[in-house]
Amino acid sequence: PARPAAGGPREPRQRWRIVYAKASGAPASQREELAAWEAGLAASGLPLVGLDSPKGRPRLVLAAPLPAGIAAERELVDIYLTERRTVDAVRAAVAAALPPGHALVDVHDVWLGSPPLPAEAVAADYRVVLARGAPAAASVASAARRLLAAATLERDRSRGGGTVRYDLRPLLAAIEVASPGPPPVLRIRVRLDPALGNGRPDEVLEALGEIVGAP
Repeated sequence: PARPAAGGPREPRQRWRIVYAKASGAPASQREELAAWEAGLAASGLPLVGLDSPKGRPRLVLAAPLPAGIAAERELVDIYLTERRTVDAVRAAVAAALPPGHALVDVHDVWLGSPPLPAEAVAADYRVVLARGAPAAASVASAARRLLAAATLERDRSRGGGTVRYDLRPLLAAIEVASPGPPPVLRIRVRLDPALGNGRPDEVLEALGEIVGAP
């Protein structure tokens, strides 16, 4: 870990965006994933911003929380360095520091003055393979068109030990049958909105199932 510089913690000199894949269920929760990232990066040897703070935790920013247990192909996280490093050095260090069940896809040198990563992430794409015995692709496609044609989609979401009523429709950008199967494969795009919240694929599937008449 870098020693504190005279006058306080060292300022960032470089920002790297890490693109990674993640196996289903590894780790199970966002808190566990953050802890695994922090532990791995702290031991990577990179001059990370935050290691010289009182808590000694590296500064990293995830694009958006991923629902627990879902596999990912191109998730994003930003890290900040107090000294400049080459792309090869960063790639090697990050690849060795990844949490279990993760794989490095790419790294990008990002301008320090660009907006925070969560502000740049506006949507997420999900590929959903329906269980065998699910309704036929034609029925699912018809239900998807009805969802997109709806003016509102009032739903209940669990929060703080209770439920809140919200409109799913502004958070649903697209839904289509990507492959008829069997079983059908869906492609769902949900919006990530700082005011309205994040669209969730499980809630889209629940609304779709109500139209189809099957879970």
